[in-house]
Amino acid sequence: MSSQKVPIWEQESDVAQPTLGMNPIKFSTWLFLLSVVMIFASLTSAYIVRKAEGNWVDFELPPIFWVSSIIILISSVTHHIAFIQAKKDNLDQVRGWMIITALLGIGFLVTQWYSWVYLVQINVYFASNNVAGSFLYVLVGLHALHLISAILFVFVITGRTFRYKVHSKNLLGIELCTTYWHFLDALWIYLFAFLLVFH
Repeated sequence: MSSQKVPIWEQESDVAQPTLGMNPIKFSTWLFLLSVVMIFASLTSAYIVRKAEGNWVDFELPPIFWVSSIIILISSVTHHIAFIQAKKDNLDQVRGWMIITALLGIGFLVTQWYSWVYLVQINVYFASNNVAGSFLYVLVGLHALHLISAILFVFVITGRTFRYKVHSKNLLGIELCTTYWHFLDALWIYLFAFLLVFH
């Protein structure tokens, strides 16, 4: 009688076991995302209140924001494909799509940098009398910092695939990474739409 070969990931000792409640790491992640929502909600609320007070100099938003939005939307698609492939234990596909996601994230950051270059070219600076410009720098910069952390997260999860720590029986890491990435995608779309309406 021939013995069936057991996949290497099923030999690992850290395979997630089913639990009755929410995983504490997942719960902590959702609390973190909630705190980020509160920060940006406070900033956008302050934006509206400050604009109503007057002394507000309007200027054109960086046109490259449209490119940024397209890039980050595509990156959410590639990240989700990686997650789907992880469910199917196609680890080579997971690695490829995660690397593409990270590259798209870096591309997004490059476009954000050029948005700051554009602002400087039209004489809108962070530390100036133009409060509208200061708000824009803060909103873009804070989102970019969170995206940098998400890119690092992507690289960490990609590295784990080489050690067979990501597979159909251990999806927690890549699931949280995917959730975080989609969250930052949605957050950017919200910020861009907010600026288009209230700028």
